[in-house]
Amino acid sequence: MSYDAPLAGLKVVDLSQGIAGPYCAMLLAQHGAEVIKVESIGEGDWARALGVRYESHTAFSIIGNMGKRSISVDLKTEAGKQVLWRLLEGADIFLEGFRPGVIKRLGFDYEAVSAREPRILYVSISGFGQTGPLAERPAMDPVLQAYTGMMIENRGEDGIPHRVPVIVVDMSTALYAYQALSTALYARRDEPRGRYIDVSLMQAATALQSIRLMACHLEGGTMKPGGVPGGVFKTADGWMSIVAINDRDWASLCAAMDMPALAQEARFATPALRLANEAAVYAIVRPAIAAKPSAHWSARLTEARLMHERLNSYADFLDQPQVRETGLIHWLEQAGLPQKVPVPALPGLQPPMPGTLRAEAPVPGQHSAAILAEHGYTPAEIASLLDNGTVAAAR
Repeated sequence: MSYDAPLAGLKVVDLSQGIAGPYCAMLLAQHGAEVIKVESIGEGDWARALGVRYESHTAFSIIGNMGKRSISVDLKTEAGKQVLWRLLEGADIFLEGFRPGVIKRLGFDYEAVSAREPRILYVSISGFGQTGPLAERPAMDPVLQAYTGMMIENRGEDGIPHRVPVIVVDMSTALYAYQALSTALYARRDEPRGRYIDVSLMQAATALQSIRLMACHLEGGTMKPGGVPGGVFKTADGWMSIVAINDRDWASLCAAMDMPALAQEARFATPALRLANEAAVYAIVRPAIAAKPSAHWSARLTEARLMHERLNSYADFLDQPQVRETGLIHWLEQAGLPQKVPVPALPGLQPPMPGTLRAEAPVPGQHSAAILAEHGYTPAEIASLLDNGTVAAAR
């Protein structure tokens, strides 16, 4: 155990699929835990089929599974279930992401698993939670963005609600699950038993929107802006985000627009007045910003020490000097991909060294034989499990 690998020595069995559960388990692996990813035979984790596929991988499966080892098991067979029970021996953490009731039918619900491994931390990740009228409904990120109000609050200037495309619900669910596990691991030092941890996409999406949810409730509708001017502005050759809502910044923006007298106008003299006269503010600011290119405004606003930034594409972002200087992106090779891929650095961790387990996402069944051997299976038994289809190795 060290700051570089604080979870070294922990054993994790990851039965989750998609991105919420797998990304949580990936964080455990990146912090030093031994994570065994148990996948179905054939396609494996369904995240491997989301988006553009590169042999056995997609962007989802790479980001969700770096640092893990994979074994493919047919859990519909009794022999496959016995393999999973063997893997669970001595495990510290178990993650599953089936719809409520499915894991119990497989025979691996919390009561069954904790009876054999009483100190295990058992994490269930679901869409709507384990109970309630919607518990058994299939749910992914877009569904919870719609259900929890996120889409309605994310209206464009066209007035149409929009989905946030970066699967923010799945990713935040993974982060909340990881923090719940981290604190539970800390508490378990003085506890005789493990515990059951229930995490849902609905919980995470709601927690992520805590401030806006409360403000909308208190204000009886959509949350009022924190101040004006602030937001996205069209420039002569692109778009720019600008925030200048306090008096000092408003005066600086007026000066940058070569309109210093505007800051002294009575109708714009205070934040409250600017908010009350929002339409008039934007009627002046938007045309002024649109008249000049982004480079002009970047220079002016930087000099004025105003919060601003040009809207970058991902390609623009990856090419930024700040990104390169801080080592934000690791360029890593992955199985089946024709080129190195950008993998963001995780806060607080040393970068993964190319060619090491932390730097690679497994293909389905890549480590099946090795994992079985480590869990006491003889070469003959491994060969039999592979031959009868109970376990599969990487193709």
